[in-house]
Amino acid sequence: MVEIPNRPITERSAWTAAELAADPGWIRWLRDEEIAALEAIAEDIGRRGLKVCDFARDDFDGAALADLARWTLEELERGRGCVLIKGLDVGRYDRAIVERMYWALGLMWGTPRHQNAKGDLIGEIKDHGLSVDDPLVRPYKTRDDLGFHCDGLDIVSLLCLEPAMRGGESQIASAMAVFNEILETRPDYLPPLFEGFHFNLRGEGAPGEAYPVTRNKVPVFSYFDGRLSCRLLFKAIRQGHDIIGDPLTGFRSDALAYMQSLPPLDKFRYDMQFEPGDIQILNNYVILHARAAFEDWPDPARRRNLLRMWMNVDAPRKLAPEFADRYNTGPREPMRLEDVREIA
Repeated sequence: MVEIPNRPITERSAWTAAELAADPGWIRWLRDEEIAALEAIAEDIGRRGLKVCDFARDDFDGAALADLARWTLEELERGRGCVLIKGLDVGRYDRAIVERMYWALGLMWGTPRHQNAKGDLIGEIKDHGLSVDDPLVRPYKTRDDLGFHCDGLDIVSLLCLEPAMRGGESQIASAMAVFNEILETRPDYLPPLFEGFHFNLRGEGAPGEAYPVTRNKVPVFSYFDGRLSCRLLFKAIRQGHDIIGDPLTGFRSDALAYMQSLPPLDKFRYDMQFEPGDIQILNNYVILHARAAFEDWPDPARRRNLLRMWMNVDAPRKLAPEFADRYNTGPREPMRLEDVREIA
């Protein structure tokens, strides 16, 4: 029997937009010694001929970054669930140095894993001129509005290289606060959300699967070991059920639609406009994130561009097995790589 909490979540991650706006404790400026340490790491790694994503935690001295790493991970798991790090002047460095700095930070937070079937460990978030309506296209490759969702591993991070000319705001909401709202207003909608759905894997499946979906139903909300976690991709859920011939209608559709309606509300949605050098880190189990549609600069060099990492932390929360297996690859594992997929 699926366990559904009958009381509101009272952890600090259950915040409203007004509460987050009034609390600067989740925002931190890099200290001079931390910037100096990142510069020294990037210079040493470059001098030794190590490529970005190929050097490991043991390849550099991270002592000056340890306090930042501890604070970040504590804030993600026991605090607001979101972190914004400011103060990295990316305009001072070439792209390779920025990527070395970012990778070093990722290694301090956990273990970076690939975020697409091509194996990218540091991904670029920019417009590729593709359509968000294509069921085989990952929405981050478009300039369209991206609805509220969670990414695939424990935490996700974005580093802004260039913001958009207009729009493109990052939007976050507390999945815990959304749960509390559903519990208060429509508790009858919780059972299908805890039972879960089949997600469209957007072509990132096993050999021979042209339109793969999750084999098991992945819960939207999962309560395990005394903690509530969330996994949400609205469009992937609806596409997944269309693919398997079980389109969402009636009560299941209503429950999902109601949840979809809540994060964009002013009560829950916190908007932030990235500035160059801003680094956002989110706990995927408690924070929903979205992106507003954007218009790019005419100059290709100024077009919106963010770097992204997906990571698993070294001391993760316990997760229910059916919740933790999101790509048919095992608990807390990313999608299959192309060289083992051979999509028909």
